[in-house]
Amino acid sequence: MDFTERLNVLSVKIKQQINAITTEEATKTAFVMPFIHNVLGYDVFDPSEVTPEFVCDVGTKKGEKIDYAIIKNNEVQILIECKKIGEPLNINHASQLFRYFHVTNARISILTNGQIYRFYTDLDAPNKMDEKPFLEIDLLDIDENIIPELKKLTKASFDLESIINAAGELKYVSQIKKIIHIQLNNPEDDFVKFFASRVYDGILTQKVRESFLNLTKKAATQYINDQINERLKSAITGIPAISAEQPSEALPEDVDSQKDDSDVVTTHEELEGYHVVKAITRTVLDASRITQRDTKSYFGILVDDNNRKPICRLHFNRSQKYIGLFDIDKNETRHPIGTVDDIYSFADILKATASLYI
Repeated sequence: MDFTERLNVLSVKIKQQINAITTEEATKTAFVMPFIHNVLGYDVFDPSEVTPEFVCDVGTKKGEKIDYAIIKNNEVQILIECKKIGEPLNINHASQLFRYFHVTNARISILTNGQIYRFYTDLDAPNKMDEKPFLEIDLLDIDENIIPELKKLTKASFDLESIINAAGELKYVSQIKKIIHIQLNNPEDDFVKFFASRVYDGILTQKVRESFLNLTKKAATQYINDQINERLKSAITGIPAISAEQPSEALPEDVDSQKDDSDVVTTHEELEGYHVVKAITRTVLDASRITQRDTKSYFGILVDDNNRKPICRLHFNRSQKYIGLFDIDKNETRHPIGTVDDIYSFADILKATASLYI
């Protein structure tokens, strides 16, 4: 498996087991160690490479331990502090990381609860861990844009200089993205005034501001939808036309009318295809919203278990397999595939389709 696939496998595991994990130790065993071993590629069974309960006396703090220290070239490179799955990550609870960062050679530290990983370095002051992370990843909502940066931390690709050089940009880009998200969903007064002053020539009274608050939110929503639609059109245009014997078809009014549960058999291959589509689309949509519904004619993958929100259909009950993709008007076009792995070839359009339901 490549790096992204290993991330997705761990993501699926967390989704399946999260409710059964109730302690910090269980979190480390079930989620953090697989992240270190399978994703980052460090041998958790070799204490010269991954040292658990790493001890380093700091001032009056004797025998204090950090959860894991990753060692490369005989030097501590990464420090990891763990919390229980579901526990909020508060930098004030990472006092060991701050102290150990100062007295070791480590330039990278990680604070995690097994689902969310926050990566820190010393951009603000030498040998002093920053209070804000330069990188953050949620394994239940993976941002594909940061996967290349995360890969730099793996054993095979570890390049401290490259990581540090990129950290400054990553840190500020991620903070700006959060601000944009907040402003688009709940615009502050200054944000509304910025746009209103450029399109409205009158006096910005309180009533006008309130009006432009709604207009700004509406314009932002429409702009994002326009971008998604353009991406979807572009993805559809880039897919080769299907043979004439498999024409496009409109979404039926009621799929359940075709379905007789007693006659439907869900195959292992259909479930495998479902997990592939879910792994692809969870980068743009909450994974809990992605569902499946099997029928006599096809295996449907939906959003919110709603037949009017299709992502795709898998037509696997014949010698030639097809994946059915939808345009903006919910018309389906079937594309032939040889194996389940061929679904990855349609990743862009699957993500574009899923984005329509954000």
